[in-house]
Amino acid sequence: MGATHTEHENHPWTIEVADHPPRVDSPLYTQSRALMQKLVDTTDDWTYAPGPYQDHHGGGWWLKDKNGWMCVFSGLGIEWSAQFCADPAKVDRIRQCAARIIAAFPDTLPGYAALGYPQGEQILNTTIETAQQVADWTDSIFNASVPLPAGTHSGVLPTAAGYHHYPKPIVDIDHFRADDFQLFVTDDQGLSVAVVPVGPPGSGDGRVRVLAAHPDSRYARHLTTPTGGKGPEAAPGTEAPAAEAEPGVLPAEDPLAQQAFRRQQPQPA
Repeated sequence: MGATHTEHENHPWTIEVADHPPRVDSPLYTQSRALMQKLVDTTDDWTYAPGPYQDHHGGGWWLKDKNGWMCVFSGLGIEWSAQFCADPAKVDRIRQCAARIIAAFPDTLPGYAALGYPQGEQILNTTIETAQQVADWTDSIFNASVPLPAGTHSGVLPTAAGYHHYPKPIVDIDHFRADDFQLFVTDDQGLSVAVVPVGPPGSGDGRVRVLAAHPDSRYARHLTTPTGGKGPEAAPGTEAPAAEAEPGVLPAEDPLAQQAFRRQQPQPA
């Protein structure tokens, strides 16, 4: 494997990556993905709903108890292309942890078999020592098992935070934040900015504080502007924003504040 190929991000970077065998959907992966779809269809409280779902190699373990199926995350997930640097002994530690957890839910493996996935028990009980066994684990229901909508899988803010673009804590924000406030907004150039309310809910305070901004956004200067400093340059054809009363705070009439609070504004009759 002497050749290389490139990978890049939407917020640009490019690196050379050693070529690995071309990706194909193994029969085991196809079966795992089918099982994942059946399992998530049984739940009505999946955090990342609604679908349609893509299959994320995120290391989720589907468990069955008297109330039905639930998915919990393991400590480590193995992306398909990451298997080629995996130490079989370390992957086996993941397997051993999964076996301990699943043993506490004895309906799990029979439940897999009932849904057309009888190989779960064999995979779970096979010590991982070879590259093929790493590959089997990587494409099994114990790793390729997390149902994510396309945006959550590979989306880019402000539309969606995808695991393939952002650290997990950033992705998680979009799934527990308040629905009536838009945390990630865009400036007039389409660049992303993160803002939060200045006042508590119900206060009537329409100001927002800038917490993060694309480095090329004119709003990025709000992160360092001293008290009373000049705000961003006005977009063409608009009035210049007022000076900030305190660092990083945008007035209620600023376009970003309007975006952030638009879901709380009364809808026209």
